[in-house]
Amino acid sequence: MEAPTNDQLVVNAQALTKSFGTVKVVQNVNFELTRGQILGLIGPSGSGKTTTVRMLVGIYEPTVGHIRVLGSRPAKFTPRIRERIGYMPQQFALYPELTVWENMNFAASIYGMTVRREKRLAELLDFVDLGPHKKKLARNLSGGMKRRLSLAATLVHNPELLFLDEPTAGIDPILRRRFWDHFKMLQQQGCTLFVTTQYVGEAAYCDNVGVMANGQLLMVESPDGLRRRAFGGEVVDMVTKERLLFKDLQQLSKLSFVQEPVTRLNDEGTGLRLVVNRASTAMPALLEWCKSEYITMVSIEEYLPPFDDVFVELVKNAATDS
Repeated sequence: MEAPTNDQLVVNAQALTKSFGTVKVVQNVNFELTRGQILGLIGPSGSGKTTTVRMLVGIYEPTVGHIRVLGSRPAKFTPRIRERIGYMPQQFALYPELTVWENMNFAASIYGMTVRREKRLAELLDFVDLGPHKKKLARNLSGGMKRRLSLAATLVHNPELLFLDEPTAGIDPILRRRFWDHFKMLQQQGCTLFVTTQYVGEAAYCDNVGVMANGQLLMVESPDGLRRRAFGGEVVDMVTKERLLFKDLQQLSKLSFVQEPVTRLNDEGTGLRLVVNRASTAMPALLEWCKSEYITMVSIEEYLPPFDDVFVELVKNAATDS
């Protein structure tokens, strides 16, 4: 893969470390984010995601390491660069004594918005289902409604680069899906997004995913790449009419494209799971093997492990390697 050019590179983080006293909260984090990509950062609470975002937007200076965002150090952002960035913090940072509409109006005023302001604010409030609540004081909103208001205020000036710290926390699954549909639409319009989440399944929406645990960035991979790293290849499930004997399992495990020992999926011994190098080429080869062994294939398909399982395997593998 070719290295991104300077005009493609939006975020470049090298050896980022952040310590508070003697405690290292983030350790030696390295990644790049190129224009028009969605980079997701997944990991449990306390893994260092929020601290990483705060370094990227200039709230924290790294103890060690270097950051460039839109070509500049975050601590030296000019007003013009800040106007190109949207940041949604994890905690509610708007004004509790102002109404929903007044908070949106204030956010628009910061960026000097005049033309089409009212229409833009109304569109964003409708998107986050807060239109009927625009006269409600922010302090009277539920936690989920505050998250939605925060997102709407973050998007008000159409930023080209978005840092969203757990934007879908505390909202229902239907609205969560709508948020991600909107993020994908923003991406199609040329926006670049850096999104942190505890919902590991949201990795599927991202171009690349960083996996964090205990302050360390374990890897940055595509969603498919994460599955391969977690399980040592792609996974195929097959069901046969006959029960396969131990010698059959040994033969299967010795096939050149099988990466791990074959495991049984049921007590009957007819369901098997195999880790292979490529499912698309392994499945025809497995059909041929069954024919040669006079075994009747009932079904065969690629299995896509849920990202929750992928995350558990990656963290477990990292602990074993360390």
